[in-house]
This record gives sequence, C-alpha cells and structure tokens, in this order.
Amino acid sequence: MENETVSKNFIENIIDKDLAEGVYDTVHTRFPPEPNGYLHIGHAKSILLNYGLAQQYHGKFNMRFDDTNPTKEKIEFVESIKEDIKWLGADWEDRLFFASDYFDKMYEAAVKLIKKGKAFVCDLSAEEIRAYRGTLTEPGKESPYRNRSVEENLQLFEEMKNGKYADGEKVLRAKIDMASPNMNMRDPVIYRVAHMTHHNTGDKWCIYPMYDFAHPIEDAIEGITHSICTLEFEDHRPLYDWVVKELEYPHPPKQIEFAKLYLTNVVTGKRYIKKLVEDGIVDGWDDPRLVSIAALRRRGFTPESIKMFVDLCGVSKANSSVDYAMLEYCIREDLKLKRPRLMAVLDPIKLVIDNYPENETEYLEAPNNMENEALGKRKVPFGKELYIEREDFMVEPPKKYKRLFPGTEVRLMNAYFVTCTGFETDDDGNVSVVHCTYDPATKGGNAPDGRKVKGTIHWVEASHAGEVEVRLYENIVDEEKGVYNKEDGSLNVNPNSLTKVRAYVEPALMEAKGYDSFQFVRNGFFCADIHDSKEGNPVFNRIVSLKSSFKLPKA
Repeated sequence: MENETVSKNFIENIIDKDLAEGVYDTVHTRFPPEPNGYLHIGHAKSILLNYGLAQQYHGKFNMRFDDTNPTKEKIEFVESIKEDIKWLGADWEDRLFFASDYFDKMYEAAVKLIKKGKAFVCDLSAEEIRAYRGTLTEPGKESPYRNRSVEENLQLFEEMKNGKYADGEKVLRAKIDMASPNMNMRDPVIYRVAHMTHHNTGDKWCIYPMYDFAHPIEDAIEGITHSICTLEFEDHRPLYDWVVKELEYPHPPKQIEFAKLYLTNVVTGKRYIKKLVEDGIVDGWDDPRLVSIAALRRRGFTPESIKMFVDLCGVSKANSSVDYAMLEYCIREDLKLKRPRLMAVLDPIKLVIDNYPENETEYLEAPNNMENEALGKRKVPFGKELYIEREDFMVEPPKKYKRLFPGTEVRLMNAYFVTCTGFETDDDGNVSVVHCTYDPATKGGNAPDGRKVKGTIHWVEASHAGEVEVRLYENIVDEEKGVYNKEDGSLNVNPNSLTKVRAYVEPALMEAKGYDSFQFVRNGFFCADIHDSKEGNPVFNRIVSLKSSFKLPKA
C-alpha cells in the first residue's frame, strides 16, 4: 500500500519534533571514530545510521576523526577507516575533519572557561583525583587547588601549553559540582599534559583535550544538530550540555544515545584483535575470521548485506545481542540471485566413465544461476575423467542415501545419467577412483524414456580443471567454551578456525580476481581473496555455507 505508515525509531521521532518546533531547520550528523584501530561491524551500524538520517532528512553528514589521544593513533588506522566508510557508501562529500584541526579553538575555549571561573589548574595526581572524587553514594571532596585565582590559572595553563610541566604534573579541570550525583560532573579533567608526537599536528602541542571536552566543541563548531552516540555516553550527556552552554554556542547540538550492536561469539575488542595479530593467530586486522569491516569485505561480504543486517537489527535504547547467523542470512540473501553458480570440488575423488570415448572433450551448456535467467549460460567441458566430491560416493550407504554407490544411477548436473560399476582403493583402503558408465541418450540430464534418478551430483572435468587453494573458516573463538576464559580473561581460540584445502574448479573460476564472488554449487558462497589471489591463480575464501538454521522472525 502506498500510504502505509512506516513505524519510526525514537531518534527519527526526536528529529521530527525538533524540526517541527524550529529547534533546528536542518539535520546535520557526523561519524566520529578514534583512529586507534580498525572499525568493526558495530561501527557499521553507527555509520549507516548517521549517514542514513542525513540522507532521509536531506541534510549533511560529516566524517571526523576524534584524534585527541596521540598515544594510540596511527595514519594506518585513519586510511583504513576512510576506506571502510567509502565502501559502505557513506559519502562525506567535502566534509572530512579532524578533531586536531580544532586544537587552537579548544585551547581558546579552555581559556574562556578559566576567565569565567569555570575551570582551574589542578596539581593533584591521577590517583589523588580518583580518591577525591568520592563514590556513587558519597560526594567528592573539592581539590585544594580549586579556588586559585583566574590570573594564576591562566598563567599555569599557558605554562602547561609551553611545556613547562611533565606528563601528569598538572591538569585543567572544569569547575562544576563535587557533590553531583553524576560522577562525570565532579570537576572532570578537560586537559592533560602529554609530551607526544601527534600524527596530524606533530610536536606543536604538549597538552591535549579530553574526549568529553573536545567532542561537544567539535560538534558545535561543525554545526552538528544531532550528535548520535552509543549508550555508554548517556551519563556523559550532562557534561556535553554543560560544555556547549558555558561556551555559549548559538545553536547547541543535541546528544542522543542508542544501543550498541552486539554480535554473539565474536571478538570486537581492539586489545584482543591486536593480540591475535601480534601472536600470528590471524594474518592482520582484515583476517576473514574477524568482524572488522575490512575483514568482512575481504571475506566477501557486500555493503548491501551489511546494510540489510543493520536494518534488521533496528535502532533502540535497549542493549541486546544478535546472532552471527543473522549476518550470514543477509549475505546469502544478497548474493543468491546476483552471483553465478559454478562447480568446484573441495574434497575430490576421480570418477572414470569407462564407456566414454578416450581423449574426447565436449562442451555442455549450463545456466549460470537457475533462479536468475538474466545471468545467462556458459559452456562447461566434459570428458571421460571427472572429479566428484568424496562424500558423493559410498561403498555401503545408509538408507535414504541418494548419491553414488555400486549399482546405482545418478545424474551428473547438466550432463548425463551415470551408473556406478565399481571402485578402486589405495593402500590404506580409501576409495581413490570410482568407475561408472554413462547413458548418451540422457544428455542435458534427462532420460528420453522418462526414468527418474533420485540423486544429482556436481563434478569438474579433470583435464581442464583448475587446481586452487580454498579456505574454509569457522569462528575464531571456541563457541562451546565462550569467547573469553573466565579465569584469566584470555580468548578461547578455536584451533580449527581455518582449514585450507586443494580443490578442483571449472575453468571459468580460474579467471577470478580479488573480491569476485560466486556460489560453488552445493558448497556455499566463495570470494577470491584480495591479498593472495594472483592472475590466473585465485585463492578462495568461503563467505558462508548454503544452509542455516536462522529464520527471520515473523512480523
């Protein structure tokens, strides 16, 4: 129905009210990551939410790096974040900013607070500040330096800027209320001394603003209307509002909090990922077993699948966890009609058709995707010797086994009916070759006499097959034990998270380049690895298997 009302989330309701009441006449959002690691799937929700709201209300979206902590930040992370956001389709146009672009203005803002009697230089150590802060049930104690004169504070703060003091020797604190029930309002630190080289400003500064002071200033300078962040900042909102009010910005931004996106049984903590990288358990921040955006891209996920996933998760105020299977469901849904379905044999045994002519190759027609005729057809080589999956043949099958065993007839997909006549084994008793005969009258996979077969198996012709490495992934963590070891907090790493196999594929797959993705018939969706694929010699990552227990909840 064209007039059907779409239920809005709580953020949209707030924006609608603000626009209707004239609080703002436009919508301006931002995504403000700290460049101290790679972004993960949870950040994708924030990126797409902020960008989506700007698009929905015909407003603007800014990209801004919150680079106020030079101890952990790197240019590598800046570049990776930019690439991830572009890939997700969020366009910041010409509005790429850095918090460090505003360091001069933040210093001026701090001076303004000092002049208003709203900030003071404190000599207490970090431990003493914590001790003075009080508890959730007891008020804090005022710093003995709280009542310094404006003139003394201005002089000391300038000396901090000029490098006179060592790290931790002095801080600048906001003067608010040591008895506030909100711990964040108990004279929080807003500037600290840090003799560190900054990736953007070099050695210009040896004092750096704290995030809670810098962030509202950045938003106000850029004209952000709705500063959308995650729930852990809810208790920081009074400080955010205090900063923009005391600095007298004419159109103060409004902070709104929403629930983070939590995925079950995945590792998102930068500290843990860093350790996995350093210990060589994964091959980088974009290892396909991780859920960084770069890792999901390398594995073969698409921007469309991640957007579908974020939309399904919705926006709420309540924290909850989402099953990883829902993310897998989204990539299956996105790829199933878009990608060609080609044949690859991951655990091969030889199939010899004894009555097929020697040294003959014919080319059979096969649809690229039976559910999407628009993807067309291709020619596939067929001959006397083929590879089939080991699991598609059994010497003594159980009941209801519908594939190949001695005496049975099956269909070779898009080819012929074949009947198993025997098999060979190696020295260890493992089946190495299966023998059969074919019925030439069944070309294309149907019998003219109308007889039916119960099983259809896929295959790859041996003499034209390409041999490739295929990587099969499981969760990086041991799901039975849980993500973290309860005793020491370490990761419970799954030793079987990566299996590499040598597979045979039909010739068309040998032309695959990085990020090209396909469905391998009956085996799942696969993507050519961007790092390790060479021209004419691709390496394939399994994106996801074909089947899942996940079902969308009914509306």
